Amino acid sequence: MPRSLRNILLFCLLSLPVLTPLCAHAQEDYRFEVGGGLGMTGYLGDANTANLWGHPGWDITALMRYLPNNRFAFKTNLYVGSVSGNSADMENVFPDMATYKFRTTFYELGELVEFNFFKYGMGENYRKLKRWSPYITAGLSLLVWSNDGHANATLAIPLGGGVKFKLNRRVNLGMEFLMKKTLSDKVDGQQLSDPYGIRHAFMKNTDWISTLSFTVTYEFSERCRACNYKE
Repeated sequence: MPRSLRNILLFCLLSLPVLTPLCAHAQEDYRFEVGGGLGMTGYLGDANTANLWGHPGWDITALMRYLPNNRFAFKTNLYVGSVSGNSADMENVFPDMATYKFRTTFYELGELVEFNFFKYGMGENYRKLKRWSPYITAGLSLLVWSNDGHANATLAIPLGGGVKFKLNRRVNLGMEFLMKKTLSDKVDGQQLSDPYGIRHAFMKNTDWISTLSFTVTYEFSERCRACNYKE
């Protein structure tokens, strides 16, 4: 065998232990993310007009994200939680000095879009990825609940933001705050659907639910097995 060819083969063999980890390292970019979390809820409506956390509730969430790139994510989430309120805590007075209190368990299925302020991820320096990123999010959800012996459903508009942190390449920690404008005034019960007699005023006669959730998620499904740059 010619000396030059033998040197080339020897160089290739010696390079394999170095190049192989680099390729494996570069391919770890994932398309999907699943997880869940716990948190607390707040309520603004006719039984609580000012103090969002006056009667905090609880929430449990499960979520899945599709990750088209490092800036955007499309999220499907399912919330189960409770909200409550007591008009006796307010300074406002209802007609005839009436007071109302309620507690509602709700179920919510939502579709949201997230925008990361930084290129979120872990990897090669040339990609300028950040291990953490704040983000904003908005979307549309279906809210279902029952109180006063009646089952109800409405659409809601969730708006908010949060922060993500990569514990490692696959595991993420997150904190998210959402304000959800419901298109109904019956989340706090039928009696509070219109206590002042203001019919269908969009900003007045609707209830708001907030969620503050702490999540843990896991990424899967490698985006690309080739050892090349992928935005």
